[in-house]
Amino acid sequence: MGGGNRSYRDAGVDIDAGEALVAAIKPLAKATARPGTKAGLGGFGALFDLKAAGFRDPVLVATTDGVGTKLKIAIETGLHATIGIDLVAMCVNDLVVQGARPLFFLDYFATGKLQVEQARIIIKGIAEACRETGCALIGGETAEMPGMYAPGDYDLAGFAVGAAERGRLIDGNTIKLDDVVLGLESSGLHSNGFSLVRKVVEDAGLDFMTLAPFAPKERLGAALLVPTRLYVKACLAALKPGGIKAYAHITGGGLLENIPRVLPKGLAAELDATSWNLPPVFRWLAETAGIARQELARTFNCGIGMVAVMDPKHAAKAEAAFKQAGERVHRIGRIVKRPAKGPGTMILNAERAWPG
Repeated sequence: MGGGNRSYRDAGVDIDAGEALVAAIKPLAKATARPGTKAGLGGFGALFDLKAAGFRDPVLVATTDGVGTKLKIAIETGLHATIGIDLVAMCVNDLVVQGARPLFFLDYFATGKLQVEQARIIIKGIAEACRETGCALIGGETAEMPGMYAPGDYDLAGFAVGAAERGRLIDGNTIKLDDVVLGLESSGLHSNGFSLVRKVVEDAGLDFMTLAPFAPKERLGAALLVPTRLYVKACLAALKPGGIKAYAHITGGGLLENIPRVLPKGLAAELDATSWNLPPVFRWLAETAGIARQELARTFNCGIGMVAVMDPKHAAKAEAAFKQAGERVHRIGRIVKRPAKGPGTMILNAERAWPG
């Protein structure tokens, strides 16, 4: 009977490594502190004081998301510095769609064997994005699960909570015919469609360390890992002049499926593909893999990462606010009557602007 004295470390879980990671990331989390933050890392639960954050009658908004198989490229290339930015962006960009200001963020990091420095680099990216969007990193979970993940693999999930004063949330209910559709440029692929991207790379016989065909001065892996753009500050700033009726974060489902999520019944968005430039990465994907235009717009953001729908009278002020906040903005379409059994997003002139 028995097999000698056993420890958790013998089973593949290193408690000391976990404690070392907590010590390493405490200053990163502390740098994200904002009014309302009540405690540091290490407790069983994190506290946040809404009154201290300046809210009188707030409605909370919560989101959760991951990074998807973009993680596989980070793992294969060893480039982990920006994947945490993606994680935060996917969550907080969804919060601001409803006019909510991000308040705090929690992350879940799971791996087979904890590599402290790798995890610290990833969480540093999370903290950087939290700081940029005014969101406190107030807690999280690091799970070491040998047997669940292949050596070197890890997974990430994020959870964000924001708030808006009651009556100031936006939901698209007031959108009407001929409202303007503005598009904010994306930084690239963001964090969607990477299962297809990785398949295209594999079929093309490329290596992530080779030079990118669409960005010859960069390695392919680094070019594909450009992080998701953080739209929070710009979208909040553009709300101040008034007139914005809805935002749509262009994530999984691309342009075709995300915009209709904020439109009232019977209305559709008519977009002109010639009103913005299709970034080289999307052109390369379409041409290399023969991706049809419809599939391209249904899978990827195609260069537009956030959409705003608004009253035409206020469009110029909103454009100015976006530009002042550092965004590149285009008038990409208008709101029209939705055809019977027709799509919620119609893209005009795609044959002139996109390959396929």
